[in-house]
Amino acid sequence: MVRQVLGNDVRFSFLIFCCYFSSRVPKPNFIELPDCEPIPILYEDRSVIAVDKPRGWMLVPHSWQKTNWNLQAAITSSIAARDFWARSRSLKFLRHIHRLDADTTGILLFGKSPGAVETFSDLFEGRKMEKTYLAIVVDPSGNTLKGGHQAEWTCRLKLAPDAWQPERMKVDARNGKESETYFKVLETAGKFTLIEAKPVTGRTHQIRVHLLESGLPIVGDELYGKREGKLSLGLRAIKLAYTDPFTRRRVEISAPTEEFLEVFGFNAPTPGLGTRPT
Repeated sequence: MVRQVLGNDVRFSFLIFCCYFSSRVPKPNFIELPDCEPIPILYEDRSVIAVDKPRGWMLVPHSWQKTNWNLQAAITSSIAARDFWARSRSLKFLRHIHRLDADTTGILLFGKSPGAVETFSDLFEGRKMEKTYLAIVVDPSGNTLKGGHQAEWTCRLKLAPDAWQPERMKVDARNGKESETYFKVLETAGKFTLIEAKPVTGRTHQIRVHLLESGLPIVGDELYGKREGKLSLGLRAIKLAYTDPFTRRRVEISAPTEEFLEVFGFNAPTPGLGTRPT
């Protein structure tokens, strides 16, 4: 009887210690998943978490069974395993609100509840989420930027899936969905040009196809262009801005750009970004 009481006291004391330890240790500012570098958390509040998605992680892979880089599945598994980054936040749920292509890096927003996912999804669908990307492009002809293009332009070509190449999108004036992207030339370094892209709509591969149709394919885009040596896709999501639907507070989330720019020969910090015309 005495041994049982002592055992209960030890277990109780251990639980108290764990609760105290968890409350004193700060929450990590990253998501730690097996066999990969920690994923930085850029922003967090009661409803959402924004991370800096690394290259390679998929959100909608063509075959769920053939990849270990399913980010949503990895995060769900980590939460179920009560890994510390999730346990320290008492997270039971985290789901992506929008998507980035596998090779696109930058800001990816997750909701902490089904209600948050639904509410913030409405911001994207209602075009109330301001999105900014940096794209590194090449001018194959050498004449597109010199003669044909202004420093700023808007592309409104309609887009639809390519029936002959299921992974690709194509311009389809008759059956395509309305698509709109604002572009601004920021800087040129050697054969590469840095462009700011602000998509108004959110079609699959929208920035990539609109730039291709503008005569400026993105560097490293094997699907719509070609590789440039060992350089990977030159596309990064660097800013989200919105009015929080719950608090009505203005929120602006930014991702670092220095490393991305330096890979392509541009000097940090990022040149001043423009504003989309209304």
